[in-house]
Amino acid sequence: MTVPSPVLVVTQLDDATADGVIEELGRRAVPVARLDPGDFPAAVTVSSTIDAFGLTGEIRTVTRAVALDSVRSVYWRRPRPYMAPGGLEDRDAQWCAEQARYGFGGILASLPGAHYVNHPWRNRAAEYKPAQLAAAARSGLRVPPTLLTNDVDEARRFATLHDPVVYKPLYNSSYTDPEGHGLTVWVEEVAAANLDAGVNQTMHLFQQRVEKVADVRLTAVGGHLFAVRIDGSPGLDWRRHYDDLSYTVIDTPHEVAKGVHDFLSAFGLTYGAFDFGLDTRGGWHFYECNPNGQFAWFPGHITSRITAALADQLQHPDRDRR
Repeated sequence: MTVPSPVLVVTQLDDATADGVIEELGRRAVPVARLDPGDFPAAVTVSSTIDAFGLTGEIRTVTRAVALDSVRSVYWRRPRPYMAPGGLEDRDAQWCAEQARYGFGGILASLPGAHYVNHPWRNRAAEYKPAQLAAAARSGLRVPPTLLTNDVDEARRFATLHDPVVYKPLYNSSYTDPEGHGLTVWVEEVAAANLDAGVNQTMHLFQQRVEKVADVRLTAVGGHLFAVRIDGSPGLDWRRHYDDLSYTVIDTPHEVAKGVHDFLSAFGLTYGAFDFGLDTRGGWHFYECNPNGQFAWFPGHITSRITAALADQLQHPDRDRR
């Protein structure tokens, strides 16, 4: 079945955030095609022609066929990596996966006339923490003193000067224990005396700890901002304590709203999930922005508003573009 003028949702099968947006688009009778690049080439076939008329062609999944020049919008969420067919040796598998990434991935990033939320290359550029922090500071957002280094002496000096200091991973890479169980590197407080030669082995991010009373997750969808105060976390990283959390919808201060919109413009983003620390005086301290962050864990009265705003962006791509 060929889908006319669809919204293309690029994500893996297990994605509750995308599920909610797809359901909302369905209620509006907006055609949707769902695609995971990780299913290519086993369950996805693509054929594209580029000539004087531009890029045309078709993507076919098990249940859908999508004309490349018919896609109205692309919701780029959490796709799996590009894969190679099973049974290939490591060198051949790597070559095939890279060809898929630069070929199929290049097509998905070049759909003519499509509105991206967000474009995958914009997402990638915005994932780098040093670029995020620098852009946030330029945008007028309050950024805690931060050190990026692989020099243990510099790290110790910073930790002494800005005590208390926390360590944060620069990227949430896959990390497993010797038995293959997945591990997460959380935000943790560190002391100068505990920093050792391990710092020299790679890049590290150290940041002065914000004396916070709460956290804030601010979800930006185009010109709309949805700020939620998060209380109840007994530790530094609220993501470790979902069962203890409570959520309150709050207003976004004017200066923070301006900084967030300037940040989005700097990276060419339509969507961003921002994390802030809220101090005792009501100041908002920028931590990071996830350009395709999730929100499905929020209570329904919060998720419904964000979902509707995203569906508006995808259904009506000519409105409120960034």
